[in-house]
Amino acid sequence: MTDQITGTLVFTVFTAVLGSFQFGYDIGVINAPQEIIITHYRHVLDVPLADRKALNSNVIDSTEEMPRTPSPIDSTPTPPPEEEFVEDSGLITMLWSLSVSSFAIGGMIASFFGGWLGDQLGRIKAMLLANILSLAGALLMGFSKMGPSHILIISGRAVSGLYCGLISGLVPMYIGEIAPTTLRGAIGALHQLAIVTGILISQIVGLNFILGNRELWHILLGLSAVPAILQSLLLFFCPESPRYLYIKLDEENKAKKSLRRLRGGVDVTKDIAEMRKEREEASSEQKVSIIQLFTNSSYRQPIFVSLMLHMAQQFSGINGIFYYSTSIFQTAGLSQPVYATIGVGAINTVFTALSVFLVEKAGRRSLFLIGMSGMFVCAVFMSVGLVLLNKFDWMSYVSMVAIFLFVSFFEIGPGPIPWFMVAEFFSQGPRPAALAIAAFSNWTCNFIVALCFPYIADFCGPYVFFLFAGVVLAFTLFTYFKVPETKGKSFEEIAAEFRKRGGGAARPSKAATEMKFLGASERA
Repeated sequence: MTDQITGTLVFTVFTAVLGSFQFGYDIGVINAPQEIIITHYRHVLDVPLADRKALNSNVIDSTEEMPRTPSPIDSTPTPPPEEEFVEDSGLITMLWSLSVSSFAIGGMIASFFGGWLGDQLGRIKAMLLANILSLAGALLMGFSKMGPSHILIISGRAVSGLYCGLISGLVPMYIGEIAPTTLRGAIGALHQLAIVTGILISQIVGLNFILGNRELWHILLGLSAVPAILQSLLLFFCPESPRYLYIKLDEENKAKKSLRRLRGGVDVTKDIAEMRKEREEASSEQKVSIIQLFTNSSYRQPIFVSLMLHMAQQFSGINGIFYYSTSIFQTAGLSQPVYATIGVGAINTVFTALSVFLVEKAGRRSLFLIGMSGMFVCAVFMSVGLVLLNKFDWMSYVSMVAIFLFVSFFEIGPGPIPWFMVAEFFSQGPRPAALAIAAFSNWTCNFIVALCFPYIADFCGPYVFFLFAGVVLAFTLFTYFKVPETKGKSFEEIAAEFRKRGGGAARPSKAATEMKFLGASERA
């Protein structure tokens, strides 16, 4: 297997996942300077800084963003009437909510166009074009301190969301197409690894003594321009996807040249033969629209399962774990809880790296079930720890351990697997539409969680994770009964699994060839 890892392949995959790194950085960066930005909004809009609730009841964006311990406010001006406070607090909360959630709105819109852009321009040019959006968003946020900060930040976050929506489709597609058959699962998981690494770096550079302070917060927000510029430069030295060149453009010689660069000059006849078979299959199979995915009985069961996998990822409660982590660490007596939240981010990264190695050893379904089952147990202990926190001081440590284990189980299964397992359910015809609707579903669930979690947490209090435990249990049972294993199976075998689990809902696909594109020729 190691003889298939060439310098060009490593360089190309590294360059591609710089986009995923930007994705993660943009997810996590907005949280560290939260209170500073809110204070700046108040200054720009001439709103009195007197209502503490506006600082403490703000929406958290994504599954990965973490609140910091509130910093003391030096002075409070003479308060105006209470009605004005309520109105002003509502305005600031709304602006902060938009600053956070506009990112997900941009991602929802752009997620439909990543695959289409990659087909129209090629994978390399599409990523270069997407970087224009990344640079534009970074510049808007980087200069936000010098103008109407609320408008510039909300706009910059929305534009960055558009970029990340495109990247969430382009990067997995490109690295999946350039990877050797035996490494596609592992290399596909590098997309998620780069995302969580970006989140971790954003937490570290967002520390108060680095960039998360009143003087440098705008530079922190604009720093994503650095990987965007670096990736743009490196992409000129990366080979185009050989599958795109051969299947989409019918450029066999260029495809061979690209393959030789990626494989180190070895014989690429077998790869070309596989792509030829895939192209013949694609030409005999009509493209499938998003509507047809739901109306055609051959696709209804797989697309339903695909959407449920992404819903399981977003509604699992990972958002809530990060939301509560800092306050729990503070309750446990840690003098610097922000460093413990960074520790959670580090564990997030380590276990994502572990999943890169596990995904080709164990089955996709098996890892997903292990991850969800572990998260269910951890959510129960987390809930018990929160409920009994006031009665037993040591319960805070139970909650702390539950946080670390919850994150670990999430990154073993539900974190990385839905993104590439969905592609394994579909052949060449319906795959682009399926990936688009799955990405849209993921972004939509992200947006719903971002808006609703603070209200659910306020309503349920310390019992909120019992709710998530119930949700995780439901998704675990669904996975056990409805989700087939895809590792080492052909489309025909996967379709048969769906028929067995869905009572004949899915008929055999016309594309019943071995899933060489996704590594299915390598059986467990």
